[in-house]
Amino acid sequence: MATIRLRDCDFAYDFSGAGGATPFVWGHGLTSSRASEDRMPLVDCSRLAAGRRVLRYDARGHGESGDLIRSAQGAWSELALDQIALIDELGLDKVALGGASMGTATALHAALQLGDRVERLILTIPPTAWASRADQVGLYEQMAQAVETQGVAALVDGAKTMPPPDPFINDAEYVDRRVEGLKAADRGRLAALFRGAGHADLPAEDALLMLTMPTLILAWTGDTGHPVSTAERLGELLPNSEVVLASTRAELDTWTQRSADFLDS
Repeated sequence: MATIRLRDCDFAYDFSGAGGATPFVWGHGLTSSRASEDRMPLVDCSRLAAGRRVLRYDARGHGESGDLIRSAQGAWSELALDQIALIDELGLDKVALGGASMGTATALHAALQLGDRVERLILTIPPTAWASRADQVGLYEQMAQAVETQGVAALVDGAKTMPPPDPFINDAEYVDRRVEGLKAADRGRLAALFRGAGHADLPAEDALLMLTMPTLILAWTGDTGHPVSTAERLGELLPNSEVVLASTRAELDTWTQRSADFLDS
């Protein structure tokens, strides 16, 4: 693990693997981090590091990186500027980009800025966007207020009652992992992240038509925060894309190999 200061923030990152293939940059989801993803990876980046370098980092306000100073810094377009600054500082020319939820959104915004420097995209559990985003933003504000007034206990109670995505329906440990992550969170930092997410949305639909690089879209069913409708719409907008849905754990467990094959193809 290393740290680097970019855009007035200290970022914790690791750059592992070896080989001459195009480096792969991965971004985690909201309230997650490299450490929490290590405990439950949707795509196992350690397996992708065979034959290529893999860059992972804690986004601003997350994990071991610095805090959000203003809520607007949590906008996905702003997080993309952080990612681009890290890519440039490490001297990476061509890259493949990927991520989960917030990381997917960050990758899309970064790809529009980087243009033909991005060779491939892996977009995992795309979040609410466009018309479906307003309700989610309202929910984030409610969650921020609940954390500020009641602490993380309010979110823990909600997590215990919220049904998991379809691939985790029979996973007794799924809720426990979510609950433990919330219990370990700092109240002020968590509220700031929710408010930051209130500034976020995917790029405009017409802008996404310009992203012609090969794109793999991995989505699951049964999750209103990551609706299949967003993944399907991205599949319609991105001209060189494939959408893969997972409704079972067995289907979810194919995502790492699918991602490795996609990057190697």
